[in-house]
Amino acid sequence: SSSFFFFFVFVVVVEVMTTSSALRKVLQPLDLGFTSLRNRVLMGSMHTGLESGLMLPSGLREMAAFMEARARGGVGLIVTGGIAPNREGRVSPFASKLTYKWEAARHRVVTDAVHQHDTKICMQILHSGRYAYHPFAVAPSKIKSPISMFTPKALSGREVEETINDYVRCAELARYGGYDGVEVMGSEGYLINQFIVSRTNKRTDEWGGGYKNRIRFPVEIVRRMRQHMGEDFIIIFRISMLDLVENGSSWEEIVTLAKEIEKAGATLLNTGIGWHEARVPTIATLVPRGAFSWVTERMKKEVDIPLIAVNRINTPDIAERIIAEGHADMVSMARPLLADPDFVNKMANGVDDEINTCIGCNQACLDHTFKGQRASCLVNPLAGYELKHKDLLTPSSSPRSVAVVGAGPAGLAASVTAAKKGHNVTLFDSSDRIGGQFNMAKTIPGKEEFNETLRYFSKQLSLHEVNVELNTFVSSDMLLERNFDDVVVATGVVPRDIKLKGSDTTEKVQVLSYIDVLKNNAKVGKKVAVIGAGGIGFDVADFLTHGQKETSLDVNAFMDEWGVDVEYSHRGGLTDAHHEQSPREVFLLQRKTSKMGKGLGKTTGWIHHSTLKHRGVNFITGVEYNKVDDNGLHITVKEEEKVLEVDTVVICAGQSSLKTLADELEEKMTVHLIGGAHVAAELDAKQAIKEGTLLAEKL
Repeated sequence: SSSFFFFFVFVVVVEVMTTSSALRKVLQPLDLGFTSLRNRVLMGSMHTGLESGLMLPSGLREMAAFMEARARGGVGLIVTGGIAPNREGRVSPFASKLTYKWEAARHRVVTDAVHQHDTKICMQILHSGRYAYHPFAVAPSKIKSPISMFTPKALSGREVEETINDYVRCAELARYGGYDGVEVMGSEGYLINQFIVSRTNKRTDEWGGGYKNRIRFPVEIVRRMRQHMGEDFIIIFRISMLDLVENGSSWEEIVTLAKEIEKAGATLLNTGIGWHEARVPTIATLVPRGAFSWVTERMKKEVDIPLIAVNRINTPDIAERIIAEGHADMVSMARPLLADPDFVNKMANGVDDEINTCIGCNQACLDHTFKGQRASCLVNPLAGYELKHKDLLTPSSSPRSVAVVGAGPAGLAASVTAAKKGHNVTLFDSSDRIGGQFNMAKTIPGKEEFNETLRYFSKQLSLHEVNVELNTFVSSDMLLERNFDDVVVATGVVPRDIKLKGSDTTEKVQVLSYIDVLKNNAKVGKKVAVIGAGGIGFDVADFLTHGQKETSLDVNAFMDEWGVDVEYSHRGGLTDAHHEQSPREVFLLQRKTSKMGKGLGKTTGWIHHSTLKHRGVNFITGVEYNKVDDNGLHITVKEEEKVLEVDTVVICAGQSSLKTLADELEEKMTVHLIGGAHVAAELDAKQAIKEGTLLAEKL
């Protein structure tokens, strides 16, 4: 019968999907000798801020909930955020350390939660050295870091020995706390890295001088740790394979260190890319996927212990390619597991298109970390708050009929979350596609990953049977007629009109909004003034000055642009950078007198500023906009009048909330205002998705 035929086809399709998933090498177990991992996915260390909950009444319960979600989601091995082996090693005054048994005992809530799901967990031991944000910082030598305000004290020979013992003691306490092992953080420019490289180690004793002496510190840590802990304890050493700083390690030196670490007893070798002070992007969204796996592949020829590849591995295909092509034995994914804790299970079940992909934006994770805030995720605002919002997706006992007006990030998040709770959701938008202002963001070179978020939401709308009505202008009468229980207004923003004098009368200079440029493909001239230097202004300037090379999609082009030596013939892996020249002359203008780009992301702003600077963009602050006429844009800077002889002016000077619909409905029915329609501060997708997601608690 036809029903039997369709059932047969369904079974065959499911079996093929399951079989193809099972064949993925990244999902195969990894034998470590004394133990094994269920797959080759490691959740890399992240400073979430949850590790610092030790002194709170709730202890590490929030950290446990966070880690358990990823273990339940299928990860083979988890590494915690960095925990210091002594007080001096803490990243900040109240950062986590492990020096007492009672502290270790409080970690058992974390390790017990993870072990329920056949996942192993290691604690990262991190001594910040001169990167410490406190006055008790120590280092091999008294040399201040460019990213810290404190000059470190140089460790004495006795203090070096004590620090090694602290690492070993910390590993012992980690085992007492239930951890399967530790990761020794030897990269990213922290203390161990500072000993290894001559630029930060000017010692003349047995811990400095020649390379053999400089690597004695990490080798002794691993050797003594293995000797003390025995053979049945995982020791991961994170080695800086590419320093990306001047006078960093040479490739030959790194190979020497790797072999010595292997000989000392390490179980796994994890890859570290770039010091924190390096001026090369390593994990931002403009870095190509899997861009640095070539370094790990190169090391794989030199050592026998398993190697872990890192950085911008955010899809199953990239993870699989790295393992299948022999670049590494495991892949480390940190932020992708913030974005979707069920990443591995979805990959195993062959539903890759249901993965909420990390877009590498850093806005809610690393930017939060470096501002002393709890790490979360722009595309998954529940990350880091699993305990607080544990009941968010519990099906509603009284499903409601919900209208969501606006299919931008806020509206999409609200629709999907409400539908997951069992509400009957209809999503409206006047456009012919979902995404709102994300459709403009994804056109910016280096922001191609934003397509993944729209793909994810599109799939979720279908999975959870949201009724999507596009090309639909929604009126208050229409919503009242259809008798919805709740209306969510997520109508977004419109560009703010700065009323530039002459913009309607000039014939030779065209005046455009950022929407004209990014959405409507307006023709832009060769000499452009961009008014407004917030995130949108920088994006528009990037868009207009971008050349022919797709550096965010081409690994070799990216390395060439940023001066990364793929032949590794120079120390630190650095060589001459070759930045593209802009096809236009661009002036980026700002009314404020503060530093240009001050409001950009804490960990990515410097990248945008550097990119535009290399392309010859003219930055001008403290600008008053007088008028525009056929001669160009008339401005005043420091009481001096100037004329910028441009043929195009693009206005990126803020937004206004579009909330007319909400105002009309306010007295007549239950209305929820979210996203840009609520607050029009820049184009804040982080806040928009968070508001849309958390709205479900109120329905």
